[in-house]
Amino acid sequence: MSIQTAKRLETVEEYYFSKKLREVRGLVASGKPVLNMAIGSPDLDPPKEVVQAIKDAVVVDGAHKYQSYQGLPELRQAIADFYKNKYEVTLNPENEILPLMGSKEGIMHISLAYLNEGDEVLVPNPGYPTYTSVTNLVGAKPIFYDLVEKNDWEPDFHSLEKRDLSKVKIMWINYPNMPTGASGNVELFKKLIDFAKKHSILLVKDNPYSFILNDSPISILSIDGAEEVALELNSLSKTFNMAGWRVGMVSGGADKIEAILKVKSNMDSGMFQGIQKGAIAALGISNGWYDKMNTIYKERRELIWELASMLGCTFDKTAKGMFVWAKLSEGIDSISFIDKILYQNDIFIAPGDIFGSNGKGYIRFSLCVTKENIREAIERLKNKELRFASGEFVNQKS
Repeated sequence: MSIQTAKRLETVEEYYFSKKLREVRGLVASGKPVLNMAIGSPDLDPPKEVVQAIKDAVVVDGAHKYQSYQGLPELRQAIADFYKNKYEVTLNPENEILPLMGSKEGIMHISLAYLNEGDEVLVPNPGYPTYTSVTNLVGAKPIFYDLVEKNDWEPDFHSLEKRDLSKVKIMWINYPNMPTGASGNVELFKKLIDFAKKHSILLVKDNPYSFILNDSPISILSIDGAEEVALELNSLSKTFNMAGWRVGMVSGGADKIEAILKVKSNMDSGMFQGIQKGAIAALGISNGWYDKMNTIYKERRELIWELASMLGCTFDKTAKGMFVWAKLSEGIDSISFIDKILYQNDIFIAPGDIFGSNGKGYIRFSLCVTKENIREAIERLKNKELRFASGEFVNQKS
């Protein structure tokens, strides 16, 4: 007897990193000393105050009960204060903020709240694969818009205006951008808001990298008119090294938050109170935390640049965020390239192809790797004496 899965599963594949990491774990289990330089999972600890806050919260009376779907009032207030202090954005904590169990679930909640079967969604290429997979899972259609290096990884509005946009309901944007590191700017966000208003599109900015190697964090909600058409997702995962805690938020107009809450309240039973208390502590942390964290990332980035140069790559030293997006030499296939590096040098790097067709010919390094491990990777490549030829590389030493 065979029980058939839902047709929606035919529209998606297992997430690349889920699949590839099984392979990497297999190599490690067989004794291979693999250095993982592909995943953006912070290896640094959260602030000590945050860890202490959750410890204290665990023994509080009522801590283990179901929690509010909207999160603790104190958490929403902490998010509002954070947005005011860091982005100069005023939000009403009562109805313009919704805490999430990570911003990834927000992508699904927003899509369920706004998309009907057959609706279309503007998805960046390259971009976060979850925008596409969630769009497919809810029965909508992803329409990819190009981000290319010669246009500073920004949308080409001239090309967008030539499209039939009548069925488009949502446009995903992500700045500082993953994977490219493009920062975005006020002028770009003004254009995006005008574009969304003109075509009645919900503009959703995914903003988890604001404070990583970025001196000018911007919320799209700081732009005039954003409240009419825009939402912003944010997360504590990268900023405070709390990826496993699963704490994020979506902010925007009260009507939009209410729509998302209708979905969320049917999907979970609230976030553990202790985690919320830890999030409150994180959001109130002093600026010294950001400086300390970015000092570490700057040192790692310098070494990654050295490593990328050894591989014949070029890259933008003004890029933001916790990745280095590097262009391979002309004609090199990135998937074949990273597999050779993995099997011959025990170094795992992300191929650009997994982020879209415009990622072909690029690779992505994570900064969530210790300086010692980056230096080890450099030494491994030096010992192999990589030589580039005929659009690929070969090891001159066995």
